[in-house]
Amino acid sequence: MNKNIQEIFLISSNEDLINLFQKILKEKGKVYTFNKGRHVIEKILQSPPGLIILDTEIDDISYQEMIKLIKGENVYLHIPLIICLNIDVLQKIKELLDPEFEIDDFILKPIKEIEALVRIELTTSKASRFLDANPLTKLPGNTTIMQKIQGLIDAKKEFALGYCDLDFFKSYNDKYGFSRGDEVLMMTSRIIVNTVKEHCGAEGFVGHIGGDDFVFIVPIPKAEEVCKNITKNFDAIIPYFYDPVDRKQGFIISKNRKGKIEKFPLMAISIGVVFNRGNLKHYGEASQIAVNLKKAAKKSPKSSYILDRRNYGAQDR
Repeated sequence: MNKNIQEIFLISSNEDLINLFQKILKEKGKVYTFNKGRHVIEKILQSPPGLIILDTEIDDISYQEMIKLIKGENVYLHIPLIICLNIDVLQKIKELLDPEFEIDDFILKPIKEIEALVRIELTTSKASRFLDANPLTKLPGNTTIMQKIQGLIDAKKEFALGYCDLDFFKSYNDKYGFSRGDEVLMMTSRIIVNTVKEHCGAEGFVGHIGGDDFVFIVPIPKAEEVCKNITKNFDAIIPYFYDPVDRKQGFIISKNRKGKIEKFPLMAISIGVVFNRGNLKHYGEASQIAVNLKKAAKKSPKSSYILDRRNYGAQDR
């Protein structure tokens, strides 16, 4: 099982069902039970749980109304909701697919322990990824990135971690506006994702830390080729995000961080890559080395990358 959910709200008046979930979820989180549907609404508002399990057979309110009450609050839409139902309710599949019922999954009675655990795990994992995803690019965010890196380190897997950053992005945003800046970020994410997918397939991973910072994880032998193609494709496309005059002259006039007018080159991408060959112990260590290498790569006004080969010596382009 993955990390604990912390708190789970179970809404049911069925003692057998309550006992079953208390048993199978004891390693997953603290289970709070409510035998009346209306009792739980105020509690959700006060302290949102990590998961809600709703029995369709509750005494004081219909499960349909209960779902609307829970999911009617936009701030709680991210809380995964699983319903437990009998086969006769399942046969009303059209109702379950109604957008108003915004359930995340269901567990069929009589409940099988292993099936219930798998469905809960899949539902909470999906909700976690959705909540963590970058709102613009939909790529995995910080939490998923950290878990991915630490998981590979703990499993003693060799990998290359690349940290990508755009040069002169702020000056572009200042002149052209955030909307066009977002278009650049979307283009950058597509270049990184497509390049990693082309060279590494399912072995690759791409995340979006935020702003103009991206990361990728690839097998060590693929790292340099991935960097070469990211920088090449970025340099080929980025000029077309500038107005013809700026593209032709090769720079823009904008304010620097001190508010003074300055010439800025067209955007470039800088990449720092750290290799893990069993030498890294923590994701923070891996990230810091990659960030430092990226900073070194940014010293060049053009798109560039630096590979840290550790005992083999660093190499740049």
